[in-house]
Amino acid sequence: MTQTTISKAAKVVLTIVLFGVFPKVNAQYDAMFTQYMFNEMFINPAFAGSKEALAVSLHHRQQWVGFAGRPVTTTFTAHMPLFRNTMGVGLCFLSEKLGVLSRNLIYANYAYRVRLSGKSYLTFGVMGGAHLQSEKLAAINTVEPGDPNFSVNTPTVITPNFGFGIMYTTEKFYAGISVPRLLDDNIKVSSDGTILGNNKVVLNKFHYYATIGKVFVLGPNLKIVPQLMLKAVSNAPFQFDVNVNALMKERLWLGLSYRSRADISGLAGVYITPQLLLTYSYDYPLTILHDYTSGSHEIGISYTFRFKGKKVVSPRYFL
Repeated sequence: MTQTTISKAAKVVLTIVLFGVFPKVNAQYDAMFTQYMFNEMFINPAFAGSKEALAVSLHHRQQWVGFAGRPVTTTFTAHMPLFRNTMGVGLCFLSEKLGVLSRNLIYANYAYRVRLSGKSYLTFGVMGGAHLQSEKLAAINTVEPGDPNFSVNTPTVITPNFGFGIMYTTEKFYAGISVPRLLDDNIKVSSDGTILGNNKVVLNKFHYYATIGKVFVLGPNLKIVPQLMLKAVSNAPFQFDVNVNALMKERLWLGLSYRSRADISGLAGVYITPQLLLTYSYDYPLTILHDYTSGSHEIGISYTFRFKGKKVVSPRYFL
C-alpha cells in the first residue's frame, strides 16, 4: 500500500470516527485544549471580567501532527470588567478544521459577580452566539464511486447556541462548573443531496465541565498551582485533565499534565512583561495514535492591559 493510499484511508477513517458523516454530521463536540487554564473563558462564561482589566488571548493548536485530516484550532478571546468589577463582558471566537469539516464559533459572554466576603466572589455567566459550519464531503475518495452520502458539499450552515456557567474565586482558589453549548447542531445530508438542519436542546448531549485550582506558596520565588478539569457527556467515557504548574520568580511557568486515556503533556510559559505571557505545550499520545503522529503542539499569547490607571496584578496564577 502506498503512502498516498494510507494517507487517504486515514483521512476517511478520521472523518467517519470523529464526527460521524456517515451519513449524518454531528457538530456538537468541543475543541480540545491543553492550556485551558489560560483560556477558560471559552469553557465558562463566568470568567468574563475576572482579570479586572481588559485582557486578550490568542491560542493555536496543531493536534496529531502528521495525521491526515487532524484538528487544527485557533481561538481568540477578549474580556473586561464593568461597573467596578460587578460585571464582566467578553467575546470568544474559534476557528477549526477537522477533516472535511470547517467551522467557526462566535460568542458574546456576560458575567455578574457577587462579593461574598473579602476577596471571594461567586460569579454567574451566560454566553450566546452562532456556529458557522460546512463540510466538503465531495473531497472524500469513497470505495463506491458516486456514493450519495458523499456526493455534495454542504453549504455554510449558521445555527445559534447558548451556554452558562458558575464560578467561585478567592485570591488563591477557584472552582467552576459550566455547560458551554446547550443546543445540539445536527445536520443531515439526504440521498438527493438536500441539507437538513436541526438545532435543539438534547439533554443527553450536554457537555459538562468542572474546573478547580489552588495556589500553594512554597517560598518567595516558588508557587505550585495544581488544577483539574473534569469533562462529562452522556454515553461517553468520563474524562479528566490534571496538571501541576510551577511559577518561579513570578516569571517562568513549567508544568506537566495528564489527560485520561489520551496524552501526557509538558507546558512552559514566560512573562515577557508583567502584562504579556507567552506559553507553549506539547502533548505525547498514550494511545495507538503514537504510531501515526509525532504529537500535538499548542502555543498561546495573552496580554492584560492597564485599566483606568490601575496597576495590573502580576502575574495572575489562574484565570
